[in-house]
Amino acid sequence: MGPLKLINSSFRNIFRNRMRSLLTSLGIIIGVGSVIVMVAIGDGSRIQIESQLSSMGTNLITVTPRRGTTIPNRLTKADSEKLRNEASYIRAVSGIRQRNFSIVGGSSNWSTTVMGVEPDYLIIRNWDVQEGDFFEEKDLASRNKVAVLGTTVASELFKTEYPIGQSIRIGTNHFKVIGVLEKKGVGAMGNDQDDVVMVPLDTALTRLSQTQTLNSIALSVIREDYMTQAQKEIDIIMREAHNITQYGAATFDIMNMADLIATVSKTSQVLTNLLAAIAGVSLVVGGIGIMNIMLVSVTERTREIGIRMAVGARKRDILFQFLSESIILSLIGGIIGIIFSILVCKFLTTFMSIQTYVNPVVILISVLFAAIVGIFFGYYPARKAAGLYPIDALRYE
Repeated sequence: MGPLKLINSSFRNIFRNRMRSLLTSLGIIIGVGSVIVMVAIGDGSRIQIESQLSSMGTNLITVTPRRGTTIPNRLTKADSEKLRNEASYIRAVSGIRQRNFSIVGGSSNWSTTVMGVEPDYLIIRNWDVQEGDFFEEKDLASRNKVAVLGTTVASELFKTEYPIGQSIRIGTNHFKVIGVLEKKGVGAMGNDQDDVVMVPLDTALTRLSQTQTLNSIALSVIREDYMTQAQKEIDIIMREAHNITQYGAATFDIMNMADLIATVSKTSQVLTNLLAAIAGVSLVVGGIGIMNIMLVSVTERTREIGIRMAVGARKRDILFQFLSESIILSLIGGIIGIIFSILVCKFLTTFMSIQTYVNPVVILISVLFAAIVGIFFGYYPARKAAGLYPIDALRYE
């Protein structure tokens, strides 16, 4: 029997019992669909997190006080100035002092985060001003009470009013709005990055927080290739500024955004693989179902096998006949599973706002795995059919 006749005969036998064939393939359908959906959700989440972290700046390095130490926070603006003057791999530096305030402006009030930063902060975060201007060095030196609003704060306080030139009250201090930042969206931790007010760092230290310590120092490296060298250089400069020896315990931590993105991606990939492996168990269960049905089919068609052998069919013809039916059943289940998984991913993205990414490579692997399941679990029934003696098969009732 040629390949085309073999495939035609296999389809005829499969569609002769449509409902049984569909139920037989159900395990493969669920298995392939589950694997693709789980991987798509995992990959979608990873891409979303990477995108959100990248929006903070892939060349970003952050220096923060070390948690858990008994030594108090010693980060000051003098540290950020020293890093700006001495670090050779750094493009921009900004000290950060932030605190939550209830802000009054327009006809409303709003609770938000007020950040004291330096002009370089926008360069570090790849952020632009949508309307108006950002404050300058002279505003820091004079401790001017000027503010730049995130789009969320601007819309909550002033609704449809034009915010530039308006006055807002932060604590007991009145600030003039000089700019509105462009929309940034949701951050990596699910926070609204636009729910923020930025003021000059010196103004925040003296007028709002009455302290000289910083929450952190943000730095932007010239090129991503220099991240490791920059991190080592920052460690040396900070140790010198705080009189800590090379082998002494540091009172600060240096976080590399590129390393954080890589760690998050690796963790997400491990979880995705675990979900795929769990979903893949359905494929094995589906394969066992195919083997069961094919064994039943061999029993039902014993007399047919005897007649074929009697008219000249060889053992390998019978083997290929049943093996091809098993493979086709698996492939049909795989194709239906792929269609089902794509529809589920579309539904999750459109109606539940869950980002998914259907990887064509995963689809190809799923189809190949379905075919392998068909071969593996279909071989034993096919071999059993091929091993029947013609006379015994013809006598079978």
